[in-house]
Amino acid sequence: MKRNRKVISPQISLEQPTRLIDLISYQEGSVVSREIISEKTGTVTLFAFDEGQGLSEHTAPFDALVYCLDGGVEVTISGNPIQLKAGDMVIMPAHQPHALKALKKFKMLLIMIRT
Repeated sequence: MKRNRKVISPQISLEQPTRLIDLISYQEGSVVSREIISEKTGTVTLFAFDEGQGLSEHTAPFDALVYCLDGGVEVTISGNPIQLKAGDMVIMPAHQPHALKALKKFKMLLIMIRT
């Protein structure tokens, strides 16, 4: 029986190895995002931040996991600054104010699970 291959995002197929870090590029003075999976149950999104760029303080109704793929970032959760480098992760709890600022060029994978 032949299984259908589902394309989640352009050029990304299930059951094929993919290097996340290569799926998004830096742009000078910008924050770039690329949604990989978008379902009712959650999202997986790649971000690339130029140095000094960030996301201002906000809240989200769901827990979110930030996984640093490249560079460095300061994530502030409820006033507590946390520095991440490539290979580090942090969970931002639902309904807690959080912000991000790229200490240098920085790529991350953001996983949000809706419950």
